[in-house]
Amino acid sequence: MEGAEPVNKKLAAALSGGAVLVLALSGCSSDDGNEKLDAWAKQVCDDLQPQAKKIAAANSAIQKETSDNSTPEEVQKTDAAAFQDMSDAYKAIGAAVTKAGAPDVENGEQKQQDAVKELNTISSSYASLRKQVDDLDTKDQAKFADGLKEIATELDKLSQSGNDALTRLEEGEVGQAMAKQDTCKSASSTPTATQG
Repeated sequence: MEGAEPVNKKLAAALSGGAVLVLALSGCSSDDGNEKLDAWAKQVCDDLQPQAKKIAAANSAIQKETSDNSTPEEVQKTDAAAFQDMSDAYKAIGAAVTKAGAPDVENGEQKQQDAVKELNTISSSYASLRKQVDDLDTKDQAKFADGLKEIATELDKLSQSGNDALTRLEEGEVGQAMAKQDTCKSASSTPTATQG
């Protein structure tokens, strides 16, 4: 299946950019200690870890499908499942940040709301990509490859755009508190593909 294979590689590269966004949820410094903030960070990190694993697994599934000599049907099935998993994972991370409440920092509530809104938007974007993959015509190889190309472009935009509010949520004390949590450390060490 020559036509779609290089495109699916592009898809995998774009996808890995998106996965990096969640794994960015851990910094690498420590602070003097703010118990409320540490407790908040622990709760978010504990909830985040299984979702980061789910995103990394979805990412791997798409990459594996690119390296095999897969049929359009197999690519479609794998990509659709991966996008659904990513959509669910981002939604769950949004719910985790909502459940944890606002972090005990300046403008914590605004940062939390912005991050949740962004996570939900990312979740919807992946759900929409899943629908696009489901709608691709697997009988026509050229059309299928073109469709994948469009999805890869959307994915690229998604991985570029998605982390402003998350970055703001994690800056300063919040990031430092999260960096101290074992579950965030292990979430960030999940292997991801290099961006192509």
